[in-house]
Amino acid sequence: MKTIRIKRRTKIRLKLKKTIRGNNVMPRLSVFRSNKNIYAQIIDDVKGNTLASASSNSKDFGKFESKILAALEVGKLLAKKASKKGISKVKFDRGGYLYHGRVKSLADGAREGGLKF
Repeated sequence: MKTIRIKRRTKIRLKLKKTIRGNNVMPRLSVFRSNKNIYAQIIDDVKGNTLASASSNSKDFGKFESKILAALEVGKLLAKKASKKGISKVKFDRGGYLYHGRVKSLADGAREGGLKF
């Protein structure tokens, strides 16, 4: 069962990666979620650099009663870091995950923080 989910996600992720490419004008906001934490990066694919990153696993990040609220705060934190670097527009890469729950919450937090996608 687990290998079927991993293969499905990998197939979707590769399809998305063909169409969503970040550059210095509009970098890519990439999402990865594990069972406990959620991670987000803003990536310039042309240079191969990570411009900003945030996760619910970092030391300065507090504890929340649900993973959805933690994802919302990760999105806001990432938007704040991106605005410091002058990034306002990104392309959203959901990483093969369905757009609901924690992934949607992270996207909403990033939008609240000022990112446009």
